[in-house]
Amino acid sequence: ESTPRGVALLDALAEREIPVERITDEELEAVAATEHPQGVVAVYAPAEWAFADLRTGARHPVVVLDGVQDPGNVGTIARTALAFGAAGIIALPGTVDLTNPKVVRSAMGALFRLPHLHADDVAAFEWLRASGVAAWVTAMDGEEILGSPETPIALVLGNEGAGVRPEVLHLAARQVTIPIQPGAESLNVAVAAGILLHQVTR
Repeated sequence: ESTPRGVALLDALAEREIPVERITDEELEAVAATEHPQGVVAVYAPAEWAFADLRTGARHPVVVLDGVQDPGNVGTIARTALAFGAAGIIALPGTVDLTNPKVVRSAMGALFRLPHLHADDVAAFEWLRASGVAAWVTAMDGEEILGSPETPIALVLGNEGAGVRPEVLHLAARQVTIPIQPGAESLNVAVAAGILLHQVTR
């Protein structure tokens, strides 16, 4: 209430009839997921998305995360996926919970708009096949992407250290990579996601 931004936020909440609960500093520290909270904590009910909400098409890829565990990476991938018009995100086993507060925070609002769900390997790849979506799995020894695909695809990104699991790699229609200079070991998974999404949606 002591800053114009805070007053504007309170006014906006009141206009939308969203309940505001004032709490003490001690209570704020207890409920906040950060060490130094900014003074506002939002509580919301996550939307429940289904495969049918993923509107696939050429230049609207599905992003599939296989064991991506860092909340900051996953949130950044969601933010980037929304920016490039992705159809949504499917999180395979081992991936951090998409409702994790750190994921939601680093997604910067993307997860309020971008369809996303958790699924096991069988359900995810059965849906991809039934929907005519080809799975392009990232791998160090894959082929470079030249041009944008004209048919629906899913970009499968793997764990930060181990990459995509062999059983998922086996289900791929294609293995793709980003060429990097000799001596560079790898790219951060969120950075790789951004480069690949730009490539397949331009």
